[in-house]
Amino acid sequence: MVNRVEKLSLLSEMIAFAKYDKEIKRLEYNFLLGVAKQLEITREDFDYLIENPVSYVHLKSHSERIVQFHRLVLLMNIEQRVYESQRSGVVKLYNFGLRMGLSHEAITKVLYLMESFPNKIVPPDVLIDVFKTQYN
Repeated sequence: MVNRVEKLSLLSEMIAFAKYDKEIKRLEYNFLLGVAKQLEITREDFDYLIENPVSYVHLKSHSERIVQFHRLVLLMNIEQRVYESQRSGVVKLYNFGLRMGLSHEAITKVLYLMESFPNKIVPPDVLIDVFKTQYN
């Protein structure tokens, strides 16, 4: 189970990812707020994290890292529009995945598969299957 420090780190990481193109858009903010609620982080703590990021904490659980990677995929594609910065967002997503200790091959496959789904949203079961295949 993920502890409070890990939850704050996860959310802080997602906020940093959303800020990659300098500002958090309304849809991104609402998505992040939903993740905060899911992680049982208060609105006050969430708003504090936006201006005061916490240090990255490496998740021990492989499955939690996969869930976090999926959240980042969803966050990146939430606006359903292609921005020039989204290309660099893919690179940043790839690097986040590597930093989390996920398989290079699985990350690459997910990013490739992302293009074939409506709104570039990879369904959770497909994402899990990709990582299972690479993990075994």
